[in-house]
Amino acid sequence: MNFAPAIEVVRGSSGMKISSNPRRLLGAATATLLSVLPLSVLADWGLNLPRGVTPFSNTVYDLHMMVLWICVVIGIVVFGAMFYSMWKFRKSKGAVAANWHESTLVEVVWTTLPLVILIIVAIPATKALIMMEDVANADMTVKVTGYQWKWHYDYVDHEGVDFFSTISQDSNVARQKNSGVDPFSVQNYLLDVDNRLVLPTNTKIRFLTTAGDVIHAWWVPALGWKRDAVPGYINESWATIQEEGVYRGQCAELCGRDHGFMPVVVEAVSPERFNAWVAEQQAAAE
Repeated sequence: MNFAPAIEVVRGSSGMKISSNPRRLLGAATATLLSVLPLSVLADWGLNLPRGVTPFSNTVYDLHMMVLWICVVIGIVVFGAMFYSMWKFRKSKGAVAANWHESTLVEVVWTTLPLVILIIVAIPATKALIMMEDVANADMTVKVTGYQWKWHYDYVDHEGVDFFSTISQDSNVARQKNSGVDPFSVQNYLLDVDNRLVLPTNTKIRFLTTAGDVIHAWWVPALGWKRDAVPGYINESWATIQEEGVYRGQCAELCGRDHGFMPVVVEAVSPERFNAWVAEQQAAAE
């Protein structure tokens, strides 16, 4: 990263000083930013949270955007005031350091304003946390158990429907050293499984998350949350998936050497298709 075009070195009788050209500095900073960001990020602007497909994920997204813009406004005001003060009252223009005195009004303003902002943020944040923990009145329950390095799904309300879900064979072969398989040729590399977790849409689903060996974390970004899977302990979560589709995630806890090969795939279908799928699973288990 070369900033030389943005900085001019001026030599004089009093020695050497550096003077900056604002336009050149801005250009250099922009070029530097573009050089350190991956091209894929610049191409699709994948820089934000996904909105998701559940009521909770939408609430989290909206809260995130609200706080983000509050921070942007605060940053503009604070740094704008700083840069204006440094430019307007600089020593080269004869400015003299001010002697500050106590001001009751200033004390009240810079104490009250942050308090008001915190209250504005705290109210929707508290509602979101309460929503996240409210697993009451669920229509069905799925028990999720993490193992090294696979997931076990047990449909508590549907007898005989339970199975293990592991990384797909294509990804498992391609990840091996000297496999001779180009990972880029494998669709959904490291994010596909042999058995998907099939769930109905527009149904409140309670998840019971635990583990059988070490700590794991079950995470599907489109659902808007992740939950630790702790041996000997059950964590509760819930989701109402509003759109049909396939949603991918993975273990989000460092659970061992094959931690990176423990994907999660949720397939959301209509309630009618889900009931048909359950009947097929129960028939196959008999």
